[in-house]
Amino acid sequence: MILMSVLPLLAVPKLKTQTQTPNLALGDRVLPNLISLALAATLASPFPSHAIPSLTSQSPPLSLTTPFSQSKNLELGLENGKIRPCPSINPGCISTNPKSSSFSFPWLIPANSLDDAIQKLREAILKTQKNVKFQPVEDTPDGQYLEAEVDGGFGRDVVEFLVKGDVVAYRCVAMKVTYVYPFTTALGDSKGQEARLKQINDQLGWVFVTIYGEEVLGGYSASGFSGSASEGGAM
Repeated sequence: MILMSVLPLLAVPKLKTQTQTPNLALGDRVLPNLISLALAATLASPFPSHAIPSLTSQSPPLSLTTPFSQSKNLELGLENGKIRPCPSINPGCISTNPKSSSFSFPWLIPANSLDDAIQKLREAILKTQKNVKFQPVEDTPDGQYLEAEVDGGFGRDVVEFLVKGDVVAYRCVAMKVTYVYPFTTALGDSKGQEARLKQINDQLGWVFVTIYGEEVLGGYSASGFSGSASEGGAM
């Protein structure tokens, strides 16, 4: 009896085991802070390889000094009262301006065509060229200026005429210049423009002024056309 009463007292007490859950409160606070810190460091990075590119960044503009870009800006009309020379970057051109590399002599208007020279020019252009589009004739102190746009070999061409007295100065130029990448030399020549002007001149029956000099052309020297053949008195 004594032994039975002692055993319960010597029994090993039952231990209570509890599963401890980790404290996530600290991790919940630290992780977002670390992400924010890393993102801020990335955005503030001075190195282009790490920084995010700007959505508004633009490519640098194309240079306006290349022959190709210059050929896009074709200047028409008179320059200081004279027909312009051919642009150096446009081989598809011919002009009576002596500054042109492709030079052609002016035309001499016969006496029986002096009164309606502009009208005869218009008719000759219409008969020999395709899809002609005339600009209004300009009466200037330096003569009557006629401009027309016509079909060319690779696009549209422009023919310009300045009638003063009995002399006709002119320029015929392609509106489009063709380049082959990566070369900066334009393709083409002035033969097509020469053929066009010959068609117009054959229709008119006018002659070329083949004697060249300032007196003969009344000021048509290196500065360009500024007079009539009759003013010089050499014809």
